[in-house]
Amino acid sequence: MYSTRPALRLFVLHHAGGSHTLYRHWPAGLPDTWDVRLLDAPGHGFLLDVPQIADAGRLADFLLGAIEPDPARPYALFGHSMGALVAYEITRRAVVRGLPLPVWIGVSARSAPQLVGAGTPYHGMADAELRSALKRLGGTPDEVFDDPELWALFEPVIRADLALVENWRPDPEAAALPVALSAFAGDGDRASSPRRMAGWAGYTERFMGLRVFEGGHFYFQDDPRPLLRQIARDAAAALDAAGAARPA
Repeated sequence: MYSTRPALRLFVLHHAGGSHTLYRHWPAGLPDTWDVRLLDAPGHGFLLDVPQIADAGRLADFLLGAIEPDPARPYALFGHSMGALVAYEITRRAVVRGLPLPVWIGVSARSAPQLVGAGTPYHGMADAELRSALKRLGGTPDEVFDDPELWALFEPVIRADLALVENWRPDPEAAALPVALSAFAGDGDRASSPRRMAGWAGYTERFMGLRVFEGGHFYFQDDPRPLLRQIARDAAAALDAAGAARPA
C-alpha cells in the first residue's frame, strides 16, 4: 500500500494476440513507489468477453479512457509490439485533445511509423504458415499451438490484432510528440530490427535513445530484469526532467 501518491503510474500495453499475463511479474521488478498497471485490450485477458476492437485509433481511444489522465498524477506508457503502436496513438490523441501527457513513452519491438507496411504481412497467412511464423516470433504459449481447441479460440483474436497493426497508417500531418521517448529492440528481431526501431527518433522532440538487448522479438521473455532496469532508469530520468521543467 502507498502512504502517499505513487511517484509514477506506468501503464503497460501488450502485444498482438497477447494479454497482461506475459507481463504479470513486471510490477515486482519495478520501483515500489510506482503504480504499475497492466492493461488488456478488449477481447483479451480480463476483457475476454468484451468485443474486440479492430482499429488502432479506436483501440487507442478505449485505452485512453481507461487511463484517465490526471494532471496531478504523472504517468508513463510502455508498449510492446502492437502495444507500442497503441501507446503512440494514445499520446497523439492526448496532445490533440489537450489532455495531460505522459512524462515518458517506451516503444518496444515495433518499427518506426515511416516504415509502416514494411516486412511480412501475417494476418492473411494460411493456417500452417501463420503458426510457424508465430512460433518463430515467440510470445505465444506452446499449448495454444498444441491444442486444436485453444488454437481455434485464439486464432481469430491473433489475426484481428495482426490486421489492426498491418492496416494502420500514420497521419502524415502528425507532429513530433512533445514527450520523452525511448525505443527498445532485440538484436535478433527480424520483424523490428534495431535499425528499424532507430527511426523513432524522428517522432519525438525528446528521444532518449535506442536500447538494444540480446534476443528476438520477445527479447525479455526469459529474463525481463535487464529491460525493467532500463525502463526504471529512463522513466525516472524523464520524470525528474518533467519535474524540473514545471514552474515553481
